[in-house]
Amino acid sequence: MTVAVPLAEREAAFPRGLARYGRPAGIALLILGLGFLTLYPMAMLLYGSLHSTPPGMAGEFNLDGYANLATPENLEALVNTAALSLVKTVLSLALAILLAWIVARTDTPGRGVLEVLITLPFFIPPILTATAWAMLGNAQVGTINLVWRWLTDSDGTLVDVYSYGGIVWHMMQYSTPFIFLFVVEAFRAMDPSLEESSRMSGATRWQTFWRITFGLMLPVTTSAFLLSFIRGMESFESAVFFGTPVGIKVLTTQIFDLITQRAQPDYQSATAMGFATLALMFLLLVVQSRLLRGKSYTTVTGKAYSPSVTRLGWMRWVTFAICVAFFILTVALPVGQLILSSFFQFFGFYQLDMLTLEHYRSVWENRQFWGALGNTMLLGFLGATATMVLGGIIAYITTRTNWTGRRLIDILAWLPWMMPGMVLGIGFLWGFAILPHAVPIYGTLWALLLAYVALGTPVAVRVTSGAYAQIAKDLEECSRVHGAGWWQTLGRILVALAWPAFAVGWVLIFFGIMRELSASILLYVPDTEVLSVVMLKMWNGGKPEAVSVIGLVMLAMVLIFRWVQLRFIKRRISTL
Repeated sequence: MTVAVPLAEREAAFPRGLARYGRPAGIALLILGLGFLTLYPMAMLLYGSLHSTPPGMAGEFNLDGYANLATPENLEALVNTAALSLVKTVLSLALAILLAWIVARTDTPGRGVLEVLITLPFFIPPILTATAWAMLGNAQVGTINLVWRWLTDSDGTLVDVYSYGGIVWHMMQYSTPFIFLFVVEAFRAMDPSLEESSRMSGATRWQTFWRITFGLMLPVTTSAFLLSFIRGMESFESAVFFGTPVGIKVLTTQIFDLITQRAQPDYQSATAMGFATLALMFLLLVVQSRLLRGKSYTTVTGKAYSPSVTRLGWMRWVTFAICVAFFILTVALPVGQLILSSFFQFFGFYQLDMLTLEHYRSVWENRQFWGALGNTMLLGFLGATATMVLGGIIAYITTRTNWTGRRLIDILAWLPWMMPGMVLGIGFLWGFAILPHAVPIYGTLWALLLAYVALGTPVAVRVTSGAYAQIAKDLEECSRVHGAGWWQTLGRILVALAWPAFAVGWVLIFFGIMRELSASILLYVPDTEVLSVVMLKMWNGGKPEAVSVIGLVMLAMVLIFRWVQLRFIKRRISTL
């Protein structure tokens, strides 16, 4: 027989000092830790933007960094960044809505498989598709242009990715599935009676789509649009691969150039640009909050229903072809190019007598590759685990307690969302450099790990908060009444019921660490490189074939983790 222990007796069983000071001390440590991950790099950005010399050196304070923002070169980078991100976001939103409608609201064959294929580019590191498309769309020796010339017997160029269009196209390959993940569920959750009422009132199918379907999805599409626009503003891989060689500059590549491509690195101007970018991100998030305030339209009613399916007839094969074409262009072609170039001595020269396994051998014998692979796996596992633990604790405080300071913790956890990886990297670069010698973080894997945890914390908090919100508080209270402590309740009730969400968040953060380049490129030192950094260095060193081999290794890791997520995690969720 179970005997309930009164709450007063259980509290008395603990030392008074622990009961009185343990919880406040824990919350204080949590706030200090979050402050170090978020407020500290932001403060260092401000400090560095006003300091005239590189990190760790004596200097004076002035406004020269901000004065340099008004140079024609920097203004051009700002205009390019905003324009490219806007065009990319508009095109991605239109394509994502079309794909989501096909998958969720039509009788297109194989919609379940198509949904997986459409979202796959979201999980592939952008540096992989960037290197592949740099070989596919090169104006002189790109595979697409070689095939075009062979088919047409001409010297023309069909595709040139080293252009504004190439940058937009590559950014779309990530942002389209990102927006798709938002809007496809909104299509599924919409009550079809709303659209049926519109049709019965005389509206055409096109009018119903714009006035009812799209109108009710406005909060979701607005949120996805702004988030995608912000992600576009901080994009690095697309611009550094396809813009830098032809003189197209954006904010992230300009910051990178000021620090790494100058005889005398201009840290002050780069940091001032980073702080200005941070301020711009903050304004965009304010705009997002204002636009979405009070715009939560009801699309799900208490009635049982299933989303209406549009019968397309023979057109269903056209929509099927659209989805397959998207997969071919964003996954099959880039992966095929990586495989092709890895087996030939030089990419662009595909003759049987040039087949070789030398690139696989050179990568196998490359100590830098093995060191980077080990660093990537170590940082991925440690970073994803630490981030999910931190996110779970933050989510518990913000969703399961009435502590008055929980709003502060929530804000601190979300601050990295508006900090591009390049900007966060600069902030930590300054912050780690001026730490006392007794805290040796700069130049170690700890520097990368802390940056990854900071970047992944908003994702972890969002995932775990949603999972906690679905668990009734009665279960937690019942556990405590029957004598379980706080840690027992957390492990046996909350974590046990929410572990599928923890697993999904862990996989997402691991993917994020694998593809992170912009912060890594500023914080690494020799022997702390990760795979994305090694790939960029090899590409700049004229070794695209070796880059293809490493890219295939990364792709295999992505596919394995994606398979685990789909097979085991979703199966577990379906049994709950």
